[in-house]
Amino acid sequence: MHLISILHLSKRYQRGQQSVPVLMDINLDIDAGDYVALMGPSGSGKSTLLNLIAGIDKPTTGIVSVGGINITELNDTDVAAWRARHVGFIFQFYNLMPVLTAYENVELPLLLTSLSAARRREHVELALSLVGLADRMDHRPNELSGGQQQRVAIARALITDPSMIVADEPTGDLDRQSADDILMLMDRLNREMGKTIVMVTHDPKCAAQARRLIHLEKGVLLKQDV
Repeated sequence: MHLISILHLSKRYQRGQQSVPVLMDINLDIDAGDYVALMGPSGSGKSTLLNLIAGIDKPTTGIVSVGGINITELNDTDVAAWRARHVGFIFQFYNLMPVLTAYENVELPLLLTSLSAARRREHVELALSLVGLADRMDHRPNELSGGQQQRVAIARALITDPSMIVADEPTGDLDRQSADDILMLMDRLNREMGKTIVMVTHDPKCAAQARRLIHLEKGVLLKQDV
């Protein structure tokens, strides 16, 4: 079953009088439970495609449908609410709040829900346990290693039980051992929890963990390796 369906998707940015094409006529389906790596040289449109799938940006033309919802038709308020419920984000530089503990960073998305404090605690403790950081929940980011900070970010991405996880260079700022640990964790999320993952990466070792490789170059979908 297709979770994500992309049809005739194009994106152009306006720079003064010049219209700059970034993505051109992309057609792509991603199934629920899939693990996809987007690869290509810098400027190929990988991150732009990821942002369109996640509802962070809107296409110039075309459709992005997720779970049967055409997110390109949603207004800003509705797409923000949809994102909060259905998308978990993992970034290269973690995007943690430095003044908050690991627990508080993971709890942040739940503050927008109607869950009680007790229920939020249950969810946060479970998420931090899943990523192996139950004993670090009271530590702030500057008291954690890069790999531990990324694990906190993954716990935060999981906390609302999203339909999909989008990851932009999730191992790009990590040493090899920490990167391998994060890749093992993401593999578990996909295989054991059935999470759909769409990941941008330049790292062939990182991409090799995915079930499908999608290659972009100069805004064009070149090939897909299944």
